[in-house]
Amino acid sequence: MPKTPRQLYRETRQSWARSKDEVFPDRIAPKAPEAGGHRIAFLIYRGNPRCGGQGVYTRHLSRELVALGHSVEVFSGPPWPEVDEGVGFTPVRGMDLYRDPDPFRIPSPSEFTSLADLEEFGIMLTAGFGEPLAYSKRIREILNARRGDFDIIHDNQCLGSGILGLYEDGWPILETLHHPITVDRTIALDHTTNAYRRITTKRWFGFLGMQVRVAQALPAILTVSQNSKTDINAQMGVPLDRMTVVPVGVDPDTFKPYPEVSPVKGRIMVTSSSDVPMKGLVPLLEAVAKLRTERDIELVVIGRPQPGGRVAKTMERLSLDDIVTTVSGVSDEELARLYGEAEVAVVPSLYEGFSLPAIEAMSCGVAVVATTGGALPEVVGVSGETGLLVTPDDPEALAAAIGQVLDDPELRARLGANGRERVINRFTWQVTAKGTAACYDAVLRGEPLPSPMEFD
Repeated sequence: MPKTPRQLYRETRQSWARSKDEVFPDRIAPKAPEAGGHRIAFLIYRGNPRCGGQGVYTRHLSRELVALGHSVEVFSGPPWPEVDEGVGFTPVRGMDLYRDPDPFRIPSPSEFTSLADLEEFGIMLTAGFGEPLAYSKRIREILNARRGDFDIIHDNQCLGSGILGLYEDGWPILETLHHPITVDRTIALDHTTNAYRRITTKRWFGFLGMQVRVAQALPAILTVSQNSKTDINAQMGVPLDRMTVVPVGVDPDTFKPYPEVSPVKGRIMVTSSSDVPMKGLVPLLEAVAKLRTERDIELVVIGRPQPGGRVAKTMERLSLDDIVTTVSGVSDEELARLYGEAEVAVVPSLYEGFSLPAIEAMSCGVAVVATTGGALPEVVGVSGETGLLVTPDDPEALAAAIGQVLDDPELRARLGANGRERVINRFTWQVTAKGTAACYDAVLRGEPLPSPMEFD
C-alpha cells in the first residue's frame, strides 16, 4: 500500500534526526615510509570491509604494503573502513544514501554542502548510483590540496571522472579494476522479470559509461585474474598492454583449520556479500532443496539477504527456512571457524573476477564446490584435486557435486588439504602486496607494468 504524505513526512524527519547524530571519524596519520618506500594515497569510494571484496582488499593490502616499508593513507567514503596499525585514514564525507537501516534516505538540508552532494542525490532520485562520480569529485579537490604528501595514487575501482581529472592534473595513478562491471549489468538484465525492472536496472548501471571512459584513458591498470584481464579488454576496450595481473590474497594464519573445531555432519556453507543474481544463491537454494529430499543437511549463508528479495522469496517458495541460517557481522576468525564447521563450502557464482570466499574456504582446509564462472577455475584449479567445478546456474550439477563431497570423507579430506596448499603457495596478501609494489615502481619510473603473475 502506498505511504501517506504524513508517513513520508514522519520518515523524512526521522532520517534528518539520524543524520544529525552521525559521527564523522577523525583522521589517522599514516606511518612514515622507510628508506625507498613510497607514499601512497589509497582510494576507495565505500570502505566497509564486510560488504564486498573491495573493503577486504583495501584493509589487507594496505597493511601488507606498510609492512613492506611503504606509507599508505586510505581515503574512504562511508561506510567507513577498518585499517590496521600504521595505515593512515582520511574520511571523505559523502551522502551515504544507501546506509542501513534507511537506504534511499532523504538527507537533511544541512547535509548538502557541495554540487557533488546535489548531483549524488539527484542521481539516486532517478534510480541511478552516483557514489563513484561524487566521490571522485570530492577526492580530486582533497588530493590536489595535498599534492606534496604523496608519490602515487592507487584507486580501487572508483573510476569516476574526478580520477581521470587527477591523472590530467599530473598525478601518477595505478588503478585496480577487479572485473568489468559490464558483466554484472548483463547478468542483472538477464534476470529482470518485467519491463520496469529492466529500465531501472539499466538506470542503476548508468555509471558504467563513465567508468569505461576513465578506464580507457588511464595508463596503468591492475586486475586480479587472467580472466578479468581478458574480459576488461573485450568489454571495456582497455588495451592489454596497459594491464597486468596481481591476484588477491588471504591470511592463512587466520583462515586455517582450528583443531578444536569439527565439521557438522551435512553442513554446507556459502558466503555472499550481496543479494544479486550474479552470486548464484538461487541456484544453490534449488540444489539444497533437492539434496534435502535425500539426506539431512543444513545451509549456513554468510551474508544478509535482502528482505523480500529474490533469495528470501526462493527460500519461502522452497520451504527452506528450517534448514537455512544466515549469519552476518562476524570477524575473520569467527568466519574461519564457521568454515571449519562445514563439510563443504560452495561458491555458486555465475561470474567472479576472482573469489575471496573460494580462497578463504580453501585456506581453512574445507572442500570447495564452485562453478566455472569467470575466474573461478583459475582460483580453485582445474585438476579436480583442489576443488570440484560445475557449470554456472545449474542446480542439478551443484546438487550432484555437493552430494559427492558429502558422501566421500576421503575426497573431502583430499580436497581440503590440497586446497590449503594451493592458497599458501599462491594467494597470500604478502604476495599481493609485493606484486602491487612492483606496479608502483613501474608507474613512477614511467615503465610498462610488470608481467602478469601466474597462478599455476
